[in-house]
Amino acid sequence: MMHSLGTEWRREPIVFADLALARRVEAAEAWIARGCARAGAATLEVAGGCAVFAGAGSPLTQAVGLGLNGAVGETELDALTEFFRSRGTPLRIDVCPLADAGFLEALADRGCSLAEFNNVLAMPLAGHAVSPSPRVRPMRPGEEDLWSLTVGRGFFEQELLTPDEIDVGRDITAMPTVQCYLAFEEGEAAAGAALAVRDGLATLFADSAIARFRRRGLHGELIAARLAEAAARGCDMATACTQPGSHSQRNYEHVGFRVVYSKATLVG
Repeated sequence: MMHSLGTEWRREPIVFADLALARRVEAAEAWIARGCARAGAATLEVAGGCAVFAGAGSPLTQAVGLGLNGAVGETELDALTEFFRSRGTPLRIDVCPLADAGFLEALADRGCSLAEFNNVLAMPLAGHAVSPSPRVRPMRPGEEDLWSLTVGRGFFEQELLTPDEIDVGRDITAMPTVQCYLAFEEGEAAAGAALAVRDGLATLFADSAIARFRRRGLHGELIAARLAEAAARGCDMATACTQPGSHSQRNYEHVGFRVVYSKATLVG
């Protein structure tokens, strides 16, 4: 048995960042994207993934999960390009590094360029234990606007939101398969987040805290509450997506998540 400085060495469960995992994670992302598309939004099933138009400038307007089942043909690329540009918005596509090698090159040939990176993290849930938090609870019926305003104020970094910005949160709360959570501090809603479960995979997303309530441990407690629910539902794996090197990433890594791959967001 290996020891280090008198402490027993333990191996953490291994998560293999392979194509099978990427397909599972990206399929869940595409499923969430479809679910967030409110009435009147447009969707396109293409290249094994999904493109959503929820309004120009909406963070929900994007394509995800493409190119993981083989080469993406010119006909599919034409349909994807037309889907966005016919609606007066540039392409916005999340590209997994395990997608077909020619997909990124084909997008570059069509004028797409790199906009940002995001890290995808994952963690096995076997044997995972969490402590409940008195500051966090599931969103209750009738609190959809409260959740949307709380998350929107954190995400958009402003107190006053436009109707379109509030609708982003409403689209998420309207998904029948999503559980939303609120965190409270000083007697008011201070942060929020969401959980979606698909085929044993728990996706933690829409994490947001109002600026003045950040760095008070609320995000960590929102993570714990969702992991507890995921374990109760029998999930074997949890995943999340964060900006590289962000406080959100550190909070996820603190409880055992590890980066499994980084996605590129291309626009054009």
